[in-house]
Amino acid sequence: MAGGDLRAAADHLEQACRGDPKAPELWLNLSSAYKALDDAEAEHAALERALSIDQRFLPAIIRLAELHERLGQEAPAAERWNAVLALTSSLDQSSVEMQQLIAHARTFVGRQQQALADALDKALASDLASASVRDQRRVRAASDVMLGRRKVYANECHGFHFPFLPADEFFDREHFPWLETLEASTDDIRSELQSILANPDPGLTPYVEQLSGVPKNKWTPLDHSLDWGALHLWRDGERMDEACARAPRTAALVEQLPLCRIPGRAPAVFFSILKAGKSIPPHTGVTNVRSIVHLPLIVPEGCTFRVGGETRPWVEGQAFVFDDTIEHEAHNPTPHDRAVLILDCWNPHLSEAERTMICRMFEAAGAQSNS
Repeated sequence: MAGGDLRAAADHLEQACRGDPKAPELWLNLSSAYKALDDAEAEHAALERALSIDQRFLPAIIRLAELHERLGQEAPAAERWNAVLALTSSLDQSSVEMQQLIAHARTFVGRQQQALADALDKALASDLASASVRDQRRVRAASDVMLGRRKVYANECHGFHFPFLPADEFFDREHFPWLETLEASTDDIRSELQSILANPDPGLTPYVEQLSGVPKNKWTPLDHSLDWGALHLWRDGERMDEACARAPRTAALVEQLPLCRIPGRAPAVFFSILKAGKSIPPHTGVTNVRSIVHLPLIVPEGCTFRVGGETRPWVEGQAFVFDDTIEHEAHNPTPHDRAVLILDCWNPHLSEAERTMICRMFEAAGAQSNS
């Protein structure tokens, strides 16, 4: 090859590959000869043969990415450059050559993703303009998944899992027509909370209270701390009469709402106070048979709430409902406290018969454990 006799070099390398067909380095060398001969088809076949021996053989993946790019085959080139980025993430990247290679791969993949994003936006523009809010949200999420910009989150229940329920991060408002009634009472509820918080002893308790001896974990910074405090009006399905007496209008409204009611377990209804500059780490809830309602009451600008792949700000007086068995987290980076009313309702995808039988299941389990 150095002497310029490319055909003879290719012949010798072909003989070498026949003599030792399980050596990916030989097939890589053969592909170099074919590249010099400007035989893209044979070059591609040799590189694929090398990868059939070792699918993580980085030099062959790089050469395939370069080949596809040279031929103007954007999609397969991006696929191979993506593989290069994945394989080099755990390698030493200190050399200038490696840094340049990775920079090129990122640039190419980014350009390809942007081209695809532009194509999707153009294809969907007219349809999205006339779509419902629900359909817009779902299609945009699907587009982000296709582009690799959004992770797909599944339910992770740390208690009771009900199979076959959709893993929807934020539920559509149409499932909860009574949210308007709740929102209309925002001023009354906020006023009662403000009166409670103005008391020298508002009666808040730490939301996180781990048993002694629990190893250090993500909840340790909030353990037995009022950085995330709560005042429960209902807890594990039991009405807290003293707390309800301090917020009578809120309690009366809650009594009228179609909440998730499972004896000894639900609902939970409480004022949630997240102190200034504090965060609640990513976590998942106990069961997907319930949905969690947030009614923002006191929200400094800049507070955010993420469920799965969607992050929203709280807006005072605008309630939303989410599935807390999908990973979620909260942040208050502001110099002021944030306050939200939180309550449980049923997962809207459960039938009335299923709700009844779920209660029977818990009743039977409770009776058995107490016998």
